[in-house]
Amino acid sequence: MRIQYMIHADFELPGIIEEWAKQNKFFESFCRPFAGDKVPNPNEYDILILMGGPQSPLNIAESPYLEDEITLIKKSIKAEIPVLGFCLGAQLIGEALGARTEKSPNKEVGVFPIELTAEGCEDPLLKSLPKHFSVVHWHNDMPGITAEAKILATSKGCPRQIIRYSPLIYGFQCHPEPTRKNIEAMIKHCPNDLTPGKFIQSRVEFLNNDFTTINKRMVQILDNLIASTKYLEAINSSN
Repeated sequence: MRIQYMIHADFELPGIIEEWAKQNKFFESFCRPFAGDKVPNPNEYDILILMGGPQSPLNIAESPYLEDEITLIKKSIKAEIPVLGFCLGAQLIGEALGARTEKSPNKEVGVFPIELTAEGCEDPLLKSLPKHFSVVHWHNDMPGITAEAKILATSKGCPRQIIRYSPLIYGFQCHPEPTRKNIEAMIKHCPNDLTPGKFIQSRVEFLNNDFTTINKRMVQILDNLIASTKYLEAINSSN
């Protein structure tokens, strides 16, 4: 299987997803549009994964290359290619589907629990996860919602943590993917984001969390994606 990552900052990488892909001997490609990389064509990959980053679709004029990514997402959806987006990536999925990014009710930076909705408990990607579990958060905004979208998980700080836009298109405002090493890099590059707040942890609190368990949740989600009948049908139809 061919995985295409869209990277928005060199310090915000796929984390445990990359380790999982290597263990499964999947082919991985990395595109950094912010550094001038040309976006790929949908026929070059079997799954598109959009990572987070410091950019915001609310200020897209400051990062015009995001428009190219939005077009790429539209093409991927039309081609029935599975798309996963994390944080900024989730917001770009919403934008591609005509749902404008919004400000989150609260800024969240740290590890806090999310709760699956009734839809989330039944979703094929989340079916093996507990109703409540902790994940990483690092955001000011949240994805827009389409009429067809289903909210699968919420938190006290943000009502849109996991969204299913369609059976193959998922947006994660939260982050199950960063390893402890990834968080260390993010803190190093964005220390001012850890100013005190209701849903903001200090550096010590942040790094003292159980990232191993958080990453296991991500692996469960990825394994469920691979096992999904609709996903396999999409792969078969593209070959």
